[in-house]
Amino acid sequence: MARTRSAEPPVGRLTVLYDDRCPLCVHLRQWLGRQRQLVPLDLVPAGSQEARQRFPGLDRGGTLDEITVVGDGGQVYRGTSAWIVCLWALAEHRPKAHWLTTPAGRPFARATVLAAATFRSVTTERCGSAGAACRPPDPAGGSPG
Repeated sequence: MARTRSAEPPVGRLTVLYDDRCPLCVHLRQWLGRQRQLVPLDLVPAGSQEARQRFPGLDRGGTLDEITVVGDGGQVYRGTSAWIVCLWALAEHRPKAHWLTTPAGRPFARATVLAAATFRSVTTERCGSAGAACRPPDPAGGSPG
């Protein structure tokens, strides 16, 4: 039996859950927002009430530790795959996203995500246990908790 190709894209909209306490994450969120999107991206802070309401079944601590992207069909992408799907959603970067899924590109994508995680670990204040309420650091220098 021949397979027919659907005219609809596999994903019509993506929600990017990012850590709004992380300077790198906030910078990348702003960058994503300025790009021409082939697939609309909703950019939502992972620790927000909106994220909890939209995705009550997701591990909240996990979404704060690592970028998580959720497709409108319930697809969940984390880490390297999440970054690749973000690039795939962008007009100027879709070809690069396809390359990053190849055997030649995947190690580059993984190394980039590991470098970002290392940078993030030294620039972001941790909020403790996954059940704790996460807040941005106090600009006056006090403890957020």
